[in-house]
Amino acid sequence: MSQINAVIRRVSQNTDGMISDLQNLIRQPSVSAKRQGLDECARLLSSILRDAGLKSEILYLQKKKSSSKDGAPPIVYAEIRSDTNPEKTLLFYNHYDVQPEEPLGLWKHPPFEGARQGNKVYGRGATDDKGEIASRICAIKSYIQETGDVPCNIKFVIEGEEEIGSGHIAQYLTKYRKKFSSDAVIWEFGYVNPDGRPVIGLGMKGLMFVELTARGPVRDAHSSMAVLIKNPAWRIVKALHTMRREKDGRILIDGWYNEVRRLSAADLNLIKAEPFDQMRFEKEYGTDNLVGGVHGTDAKKALAAMPTCNIAGMISGHTSTGAKTVLPATATVKLDFRLVPDMVPQKQFDRLKKHLISKGFSDIRVVMLHGEAAARTSPQNPFVALVAGAASKSFNKEPVISISNSGTGPMHAFYHVFDGAPCVSIGGTYVYSRLHSPNEFARVDLLKKTAKCMCRIANDFGSQTQP
Repeated sequence: MSQINAVIRRVSQNTDGMISDLQNLIRQPSVSAKRQGLDECARLLSSILRDAGLKSEILYLQKKKSSSKDGAPPIVYAEIRSDTNPEKTLLFYNHYDVQPEEPLGLWKHPPFEGARQGNKVYGRGATDDKGEIASRICAIKSYIQETGDVPCNIKFVIEGEEEIGSGHIAQYLTKYRKKFSSDAVIWEFGYVNPDGRPVIGLGMKGLMFVELTARGPVRDAHSSMAVLIKNPAWRIVKALHTMRREKDGRILIDGWYNEVRRLSAADLNLIKAEPFDQMRFEKEYGTDNLVGGVHGTDAKKALAAMPTCNIAGMISGHTSTGAKTVLPATATVKLDFRLVPDMVPQKQFDRLKKHLISKGFSDIRVVMLHGEAAARTSPQNPFVALVAGAASKSFNKEPVISISNSGTGPMHAFYHVFDGAPCVSIGGTYVYSRLHSPNEFARVDLLKKTAKCMCRIANDFGSQTQP
């Protein structure tokens, strides 16, 4: 017990270094959607890991190292083997890529400056996911400095395209299966609610991202031709109207819910116990009319366990400032469908195509840009209780157990390759930290608590009799 207390004290001494690492990572743009700075950020991150005392290397899918500008971005891999307990391995999964910084005009600090103001560090990736990376590195660095060892084998797998769907992670996991092999996985993030309680996530929703395109005239036409020429934008609007019921958001595609897994009594109890400040939620997002008028437990069930159909973007005709009377030649809509356990992306895509044909929209071109299945760890897995205990001590608050995060990540790929090893998300991302938005920030106090939590997880996992 005295050893872990000494390690925890070391974290406090290393907090300034953790924030410096975070700022340096923010200052290196790494926007996967633009293929910007990914190789450079991978090299920087690998250097930080080596400085922390781990062996680190940059991995590629191809034997010939190709630039991330024309291939799969590299994975940063790091490890340190335990002298005292080499039979157990804990893996940290993270990503070094970030969302695009636009719109620039809404940032009060430059997005890649890493400005610190009081308890907050601002910048793109401050929370998602560079702050979480820095907290985990700080934890392992503190353990190495204080004891010269780690309580179990530690591995880092940090990818560079999570923000665009982790398109190559399954290939990486397959190719480097032996190298990455682990007994349990700490996921890339974890929320902290407004009451300061850490939210332990046991799963991730899946995702199907598609693009629908309708074509009209061979070129943009003068809008006066609308009396004779059909506008493809109206065609898209009409097709969209057949997919989703407005009043409650229910997806109207035949068979869409066939495989949706029923919530168990234990799942429902966890959902009911999870706090949800609806007034704060509505104030934060500037809305007082949630889909279907849901509230309380129904709102929480929707976030954790219901599929969605969302319009992510629409492109047609004149979209810049000012007026231009044009009848567009094409119209495109980008849709993302969140999936829950047992829903198969390809099967859902086939249902979508069949739906459009049955409704008379066989002329609309449909392309699936990304598909990813959902995954969940059982609340009864011993690793969940271990993480909850470490979180309770580190955050000085009773943690919230959530059966699934509402977002998507490649957790299913890890389950498949690691034969069902538990994946649990825990971290220091304040729930309203504006991730994916201007003025994204990380809270220093939460990063510090997260680093301490990671120390305790590694310590307890090393001494746990069963993985």
